[in-house]
Amino acid sequence: MDFKEELKIRANYAEEIIKKYMPEEVGYQKTIMEAMNYSLSSGGKRLRPVLTLEACRIVGGDTDNAIPFAAAIEMIHTYSLIHDDLPALDNDDLRRGRATNHKVFGEAMAILAGDALLNFAYETMLKESIGKENPERYLRATYEIAKGAGIYGMVGGQVVDVQSENMQIPKEKLDYIHENKTAAMMVGCMRAGAAIGGADEKQMELITDYANKIGLAFQIVDDILDIVGDEAKLGKHVGSDIENNKSTYPSLMGLEKSREIATELIEDAKRSISKVTDDTGFLDGLADYILSRDH
Repeated sequence: MDFKEELKIRANYAEEIIKKYMPEEVGYQKTIMEAMNYSLSSGGKRLRPVLTLEACRIVGGDTDNAIPFAAAIEMIHTYSLIHDDLPALDNDDLRRGRATNHKVFGEAMAILAGDALLNFAYETMLKESIGKENPERYLRATYEIAKGAGIYGMVGGQVVDVQSENMQIPKEKLDYIHENKTAAMMVGCMRAGAAIGGADEKQMELITDYANKIGLAFQIVDDILDIVGDEAKLGKHVGSDIENNKSTYPSLMGLEKSREIATELIEDAKRSISKVTDDTGFLDGLADYILSRDH
């Protein structure tokens, strides 16, 4: 398998799914749809929708049933980026090489666009679940995504991240931030896809371990790229962690040790997923890509 070509094909498919679920820009409130769609259409790796569909597939499910959840997870991810970029949080002007949402639509509309995307994600998941066979699978999938995005997941991690600025924190606390702020959404989307596909609890446990470890590795690599990355490739400012005096893996462990830890996580993740399916080519490739990426 040519992994990069396969990822491109799957990311393009995810783009088509996202376009299908974008709200129509009409009505008195059409500005909010424009703001939502501006950020939804800004590209990106689309890893979360890809992982949602792949988790469903490897447990023998029909991936068509997971399509609305693939769209919804990207809506939630996009809302989190809009809010992260706001002046009260990261205060970023660029995202994926484009002006951030609040720079185009203003802070008030950017806040509302994030709120709207979060709510529209749940509307999408629940609407598309009505009338399906095995309704408990779709309820479980919605729960998994909600948990990954909420106070026991992404939002919880973001809270501790904000409270930890301008101070040195122990590795255990940094792991909590990374595992919740970043990895929890990968866990949520893969558990959602697996639930729709009818996974048993052992499969769920192994898929969770894979997702958690690639998510943690993803954030460690992000921390590394904030020091050594190319702004042109990243499409955003580098060095913000140092400027904001944030604790990161490189600041606590050094660059070389951080790379070693990320490598160990990726190898452990691959071992876990190999116990779910023999068809691990794509997920192995994705794990390796996360480790070696430069943007």
